[in-house]
Amino acid sequence: MSSRATSILYTAGMLSVIGCTPVLAQQTAQDTQIQPVGQEPEEREVQPDVQAMAEYGGVLTPKGRLVLEPEFQYSHESINRMTFEGVEVLSTLLIGVFTAQDVDRDNYTASLTGRLGFTDRLELEMKIPYVYRDESNRVTVSEVDPDFTLDRELSNDALGDIEVAAHYQFNRGLDGMPYFIGNLRYKSTTGEGPFDIRRNSAGIPLELSTGTGFHSIEPSITMLLPSAPAVYFANLGYVFHLEDNVNQQVTQDDEDLFIRDVDPGDAVRLSFGMAYSINPRTSFTLGYKNDFIGKTETEYVDNSDGTTTRVSSSTLNVGALLLGWSYQLNPDVSVNLGLELGITEDAPDTTLTLRMPIGMNVF
Repeated sequence: MSSRATSILYTAGMLSVIGCTPVLAQQTAQDTQIQPVGQEPEEREVQPDVQAMAEYGGVLTPKGRLVLEPEFQYSHESINRMTFEGVEVLSTLLIGVFTAQDVDRDNYTASLTGRLGFTDRLELEMKIPYVYRDESNRVTVSEVDPDFTLDRELSNDALGDIEVAAHYQFNRGLDGMPYFIGNLRYKSTTGEGPFDIRRNSAGIPLELSTGTGFHSIEPSITMLLPSAPAVYFANLGYVFHLEDNVNQQVTQDDEDLFIRDVDPGDAVRLSFGMAYSINPRTSFTLGYKNDFIGKTETEYVDNSDGTTTRVSSSTLNVGALLLGWSYQLNPDVSVNLGLELGITEDAPDTTLTLRMPIGMNVF
């Protein structure tokens, strides 16, 4: 067995890019096979016993092995924005109204993921999340008599969007070649979407959504390149958000607005990085991920006169630095801790993810 194959065989943990970063490239000397002197060992196929990039796929779970992974994730986002509406007479003289907005958002998600090695090359996955969200919004308007402040607190907890996925390993990773894995993920609408929550007569939400409200399909490809004691990884995917005919009235006032069709923006997802083994039980990961999300188009109908208006949102650029740590408790259980630090304006400030994969043989 080559040193490269041994390095991958004892890689433990998971690489995660929307929630956690894993353990990889961990090697033990006692597991190195002794070859006869003067005889070059044959390079043969090795099916690595490793989970990589839990969210996007990686070298797969061996046939007949089930991995159950409880997970807890916390994310925080703060928005502090000052806007001015009025006239600029000089660079130092402004006549108008200043508005200050301070928003704090906290998301807590507890989920259970199951991954089954159906064959040596095919893995099936299901994820069931439960979501709690909390948001506080304070808007202060100055330069009016008198100044006033508007405070609003919203929250909600419910089942999130259940996901199912399939991962297929295309090649065997021999002769210095990287592993290539194809992934296909489907996200359902089991959570409460933005058009499922309660609103007042003016259409203002009275609670927060716990799901996207739209079906999505995400094909992607993952590459893993072992280079002991490290493993390099990269993932490229495209998320298709399916258009939906909402047909929902959002206001009960004189305007009587009706939402017809909503087409959420598709997204391009990119991530890459490196996992490095510190010792046979511990590793860390450093990486980067970026989601480029297109415009969402919404069609409004004014029932009072029948006019139709189509509104497009802005594009989003969500980028984050990935830091991860993993510790192998025993051959079947590990602990993974991932941290995402938002580095673009649209990204959450921080996302902390704790996972504990538990493996077992079922057939």
